[in-house]
Amino acid sequence: MPATKPPGAEPRTELSFRGLVLGAIITVVFTAANVFFGLKAGLTFASSIPAAVISMAVLRGFKGVTIQENNIVQTVASAAGTLSSIIFVLPGLIMIGWWTGFPYWESFWICALGGILGVMYSIPLRRALVTNSDLPYPEGVACAEVLKVGAGSGEAGAEGSKDGLLAVVVGSIVSAVFYLITATQVFASDFVDYFRIRGGNSISGYDFGLSLALFGVGHLVGLSCGIAMLVGALVTWAGLMPWLTALHPDPGAAADVALATWKHQARFIGAGTIGISAIWTLLKLVKPVASGLASAMAASRVRKAGQGATLPRTEQDIPIGLVGLISLVCLAPITWLLARFANESGLGDHVLSLVLGGLIYVVLMSFLVSAVCGYMAGLIGSSNSPLSGVGILVVIGAALLLVFGIKPLLGGNGGAALVAFALFITSVVFAVATIANNNLQDLKTGQLVDATPWKQQVALVIGVVAGAAVIPPVLDLLNHAYGFSGVPGANPVNALAAPQAALISALAKGVIEGQLDWNLIEYGVAIGVGIILVDEILGRTTRKLRVPPLAVGLGMYLPLVVTLMIVVGAVVGWWYDKRAERESDAEGAKQLGVLLASGLIVGESLLGVILAGVVVASGKDTPLALVGDSFANAAQWIGLAAFALTVAALYRWLGRLHQGRAKA
Repeated sequence: MPATKPPGAEPRTELSFRGLVLGAIITVVFTAANVFFGLKAGLTFASSIPAAVISMAVLRGFKGVTIQENNIVQTVASAAGTLSSIIFVLPGLIMIGWWTGFPYWESFWICALGGILGVMYSIPLRRALVTNSDLPYPEGVACAEVLKVGAGSGEAGAEGSKDGLLAVVVGSIVSAVFYLITATQVFASDFVDYFRIRGGNSISGYDFGLSLALFGVGHLVGLSCGIAMLVGALVTWAGLMPWLTALHPDPGAAADVALATWKHQARFIGAGTIGISAIWTLLKLVKPVASGLASAMAASRVRKAGQGATLPRTEQDIPIGLVGLISLVCLAPITWLLARFANESGLGDHVLSLVLGGLIYVVLMSFLVSAVCGYMAGLIGSSNSPLSGVGILVVIGAALLLVFGIKPLLGGNGGAALVAFALFITSVVFAVATIANNNLQDLKTGQLVDATPWKQQVALVIGVVAGAAVIPPVLDLLNHAYGFSGVPGANPVNALAAPQAALISALAKGVIEGQLDWNLIEYGVAIGVGIILVDEILGRTTRKLRVPPLAVGLGMYLPLVVTLMIVVGAVVGWWYDKRAERESDAEGAKQLGVLLASGLIVGESLLGVILAGVVVASGKDTPLALVGDSFANAAQWIGLAAFALTVAALYRWLGRLHQGRAKA
């Protein structure tokens, strides 16, 4: 009697060489874009959907292409939208004056080792947070739908992928051209005003970044998240800022006083809100995480009993024993990195304590943040995951341990070295968090397109290595071209804000040097508790209306120039989706909107990297400027009008593109 084939054993193309190469190429391009955009705006974008569209367009001319092979390409490329989030921590070492540039191999190994650990840590979470969960995974589901459309039969599938690629390309070109004109200063980069309320001491303001990339992010994160960020912005700029500026009157220019108060006080209140929201998420995850670990161990016992072939192909992860072995192998070079950094920073007398404590902290905290990030990616998507809140918790925890465990042994010296070591440990944990943040999203896509989990996990490791190779040189280029806000020698007009790195380094310095105003953190915690209560009440009494606490916290501490345009994008995206629901192919129309938004982000970000090279080569901060400061007021109104007309024209064109496809 012939042996029966195990479930899902049919031959098909999935983990192919051509798919891995294409995915790696897309990863390199999108990683460069994400690094620039994240340093500028404090947010990164998920690259899975545009990568899937590009894959379908490129590979459709080859024989034997399957939906699963295209899924592998987007899985590899998804590293671009995740690992690049290391920029939320690593620039902090330059901001505190410890590094002057980004040493290649040190930066590479932080990203690569942390990223591989992130893949390993997310594997036992798959069953708890993907298979046995009702989390919506908005980006994972959207990516699966795009793949299904591209895999449609005959000309319909080919035409769908062709139009999708066209939406990405057009969005990229338009946003790049708009950003190029902004670089000439004919269009202002933002529409902004700060003012005193009724002529008194209280100050508030508004700042709309005229960035098509920020607008695209708003379309992607959706109305719920956008409104939550608006709530956070209102809490800060309609409540906290007028109160804080009235408490400490300053006769200076309204803009200068407002920005200083926000940077040194209001932002730390937002940090407290994000921190308590992240802790709340952890508490909610205890049960599903325990369930996932139990399922992974059960699958391991099945394999050991020689019955691995009986597991459905769609439930076959990298074996848990191999996961443990790879994790241990990664910890060996991490040990060397920690020891090397401790010795170079003058803490060699305490290297054993620092390395052992650092390793324990990395192992335990990495798993916790993997669970938090995976859960939040499933809830509201990778683009708006709690990475910022996680970084805050991790760096405060690391700094407090160093204060109580090492600082008393230094006799009052070595504070700067301890700050640097806290940031270094945080960067390793953060690299883990970035990958866990998106890996589960990819696995959700795989579940919906009948993919093999272990093949996706291998593909993501390859994407991690490709992303880690390109991040250090791009960071170094941008550092030399623009610099970071607050760093001596950087031009404040063009310097990259790197808001998360600035906040995280300030927290580390404040805790270790005893300069942190804990009252501000406590105010933020109190606000966060109130928001959590409101969100829970809404969750129990309404079907869709929620106020994600972490998104509110983001709105509180991200710059207005970032937040307000994201809100605009979210509202316009919601309006577009509502109109799309009237169409016969509503999902197809919505997918085109997602792809256009992705293109808007990619185009501006890539041109930003190219212009960084121009800045370095020319030695000028604004090499393309055609007008001077006297034109600034007119440039605001011209830029605003051009921005509105561009957005209207893009969405009108998108509607016609979809109608043309529907008629065909």
